[in-house]
Amino acid sequence: MLDRTICERARRAKDARFDGLFFIAVHTTGIYCRPICPVTRVKEHNITYYRTALEAAQAGYRPCLRCRPDSAPGSPAWRGINSTIDRGVRLIHTGYLQENSIEDLAAMLGVGDRHLRGLFQKHLGASPKQFALYSQCLFAKKLLHNTQFSVTDIALASGFKSIRRFNDDFKRQIGLSPRQIRRSRSSGKGLKIDLSYRPPYRWDVMQSFLRERLIAPLEWITLDAYGRTFQLGSAKGTFAAKHNAKENIFELEIDLDDITALRAVIDNVRRILDLDADTQAIDKMLRQALGPAFPFKSGSRLPGLWDVFEAGIRAILGQQISVKAAHTYCAQLVAELGEPLGAQYVFPTPQAVANSDLSFLAMPRSKKETLRRFAAFMADEPEYENLEKWRSLKGIGPWTVQYAQLRGQSQPDIYMHSDLGILKMEKTLPNTFSAEAVAPWRSYLTLQFWRQL
Repeated sequence: MLDRTICERARRAKDARFDGLFFIAVHTTGIYCRPICPVTRVKEHNITYYRTALEAAQAGYRPCLRCRPDSAPGSPAWRGINSTIDRGVRLIHTGYLQENSIEDLAAMLGVGDRHLRGLFQKHLGASPKQFALYSQCLFAKKLLHNTQFSVTDIALASGFKSIRRFNDDFKRQIGLSPRQIRRSRSSGKGLKIDLSYRPPYRWDVMQSFLRERLIAPLEWITLDAYGRTFQLGSAKGTFAAKHNAKENIFELEIDLDDITALRAVIDNVRRILDLDADTQAIDKMLRQALGPAFPFKSGSRLPGLWDVFEAGIRAILGQQISVKAAHTYCAQLVAELGEPLGAQYVFPTPQAVANSDLSFLAMPRSKKETLRRFAAFMADEPEYENLEKWRSLKGIGPWTVQYAQLRGQSQPDIYMHSDLGILKMEKTLPNTFSAEAVAPWRSYLTLQFWRQL
């Protein structure tokens, strides 16, 4: 529930820590804005506050062209608490409902379609179809502002099959036509998009974690940026995200060979950099559990990997050896089996690993067999939401599954209780400490412990 007093204070202060957590609808203009909107302040009695942009739109308001609500960080208050809607939103963002029904989506998530509709209505104020259509239009609006793509290309990138349908739906949802938005666009060229987040964000901590595990044939990193190659279905490309702490954004550049995959790529980059976390709420809970003596690093985020297959391979390679040794093995695997892409390589496909004898890896035969067994399983199981299935494979236990859930899916409540480093850190804490006390944010607790080792 929104507290009007808190919303008013945040609005008047233009506090970026509340950006995306609520939206401001102005009765006199018919426009809704972000809390950080630079326009002249409005009298409080002319304002209604909404939890989501979709709720404001359904109430008849159109998005502000100054602060651009489509660029606000996500506001999933249910993240970490309701995994069903979290997974449902991720599937919708990949375009699942463009080819499938609500009943198919519910079956994929293991719930009834009536229950799924109720979850979406409760947490997002709309049905799954309404949410999907509005988020498509908001993504198209972002591209209209920030790129030189044609309206046709933007329609395709946003998941629309026809220009007429795109124009009609966009005007109905946004309140303006695509060409009206295009006339007000910025001067940005090519595919450069700003990804916002709510501060604080400890980029130095994220950068250090990624640098220590960097696979040179695959990734690159500087003091203020991270980039890598990727493959998403048949689409391949690269991205580079540069941190701009002053503006609370990452400046994202993407090179992609299939524009229809663009939205899924951007959403995955947001997940990898953990841009939608409410770090204030998470940090508060962790500080209470760990106590004042713990050298806590506020604003820390979960460092993601591109997908669960890569996370699983890295986890298997890292079983019972050092981070450095696992890094060496992974670099060899990418260089040998990955497809070249410019000066770098794309991470190997499950088929490439399953069909290789892995003779170039100087490791026990049993681990090679585990890698091939896992890769063959992933080649046959393209839908791998439930990673617990992995535990049926010889050589894969709870630690490997949890690592992939934490870094490949960015699940927020994974506590690596069997990790030797975690066990070591637990011995340094008071007897009153309980990891359960920080649920549903135990992944962030795991990261806090790892950073102390």
